[in-house]
Amino acid sequence: MNKSAIFGIPILVASVFALTLVAKENQKVMDNSKLTDRERYVIVKRGTEAPFSGKYVNHKEEGIYTCKRCGEPLFKSDAKFDSRTGWPSFDDAIPDAVKQVPDPDGMRTEIVCANCGAHLGHVFFGEGFTDKSTRHCVNSISLNFEPKEVNDTSNQETAIFAGGCFWGVQYHLDHAKGIISTSVGYIGGKTKAPTYEEVCSKGTGHVEAVKVVFDTSQTSFENLAKLFFEIHDPTQLNRQGPDVGEQYKSAIFYEDDKQKEVAIKLIKQLKKKGFSVVTELIPASTFWDAESYHQNYYEKKKQEPYCHTKVDRFQ
Repeated sequence: MNKSAIFGIPILVASVFALTLVAKENQKVMDNSKLTDRERYVIVKRGTEAPFSGKYVNHKEEGIYTCKRCGEPLFKSDAKFDSRTGWPSFDDAIPDAVKQVPDPDGMRTEIVCANCGAHLGHVFFGEGFTDKSTRHCVNSISLNFEPKEVNDTSNQETAIFAGGCFWGVQYHLDHAKGIISTSVGYIGGKTKAPTYEEVCSKGTGHVEAVKVVFDTSQTSFENLAKLFFEIHDPTQLNRQGPDVGEQYKSAIFYEDDKQKEVAIKLIKQLKKKGFSVVTELIPASTFWDAESYHQNYYEKKKQEPYCHTKVDRFQ
């Protein structure tokens, strides 16, 4: 037998073993992803979400954008800018976090997570949006977001309001002073990660709601709660205008006793003014973000709500 062939066997075995370890490590990342069908379409199959539909298009909070699949940090918020193209845009990425590869179309440059290979979007150069003249055009659905550490966000608070169709509620809250971010979604039900169709079927017990993150140095929960009571009719039970059903109930999902006490105070004020308020006060539970096409609906349509108009009720 050829001695070189014999001596080569250990090397071959070691190589195969090393490749197997790499494959297993990559598979571990994939197994932990737990992607939804919509996420899989973009992240794995390299699809593209519709412009102006992603939750991070107009997102302005400070922090880090991470890979949806493996959690690796990809972009810092200070690299984000408004390109008005319909997708989150960054003029820089965290060093060695994003890999550029030729797109199968032969014309564009694809960007993927350097750690797990998740599809992020594409990168474009020479457009002149910023001094770096680079635009990482990223699908929101490929990202998660981690806000600044608690010691940097001590002036932030979260509130969750439900007052009929969440499109109109988000529109008005998003234009209030001191708002950091808003998102529409579902809360109060028994099904994990419900879809819009499942909520509308009335079998999950969820309510359409809006989660608001606000700066307590600029506004307060009481200010936002007052606005909430003025942009919907809190006297309508399980409906709001033409939208009828328990998923359209009026409710405040309070984060703590302080929020609950403020809500009780405001409801008492309204009742003294003759309003038969039916708004429910419910402890906050898991909030599930709604589908991307529901986020910032009226802003994308360049319209104003037809069933949510501001009415002064505390004057």
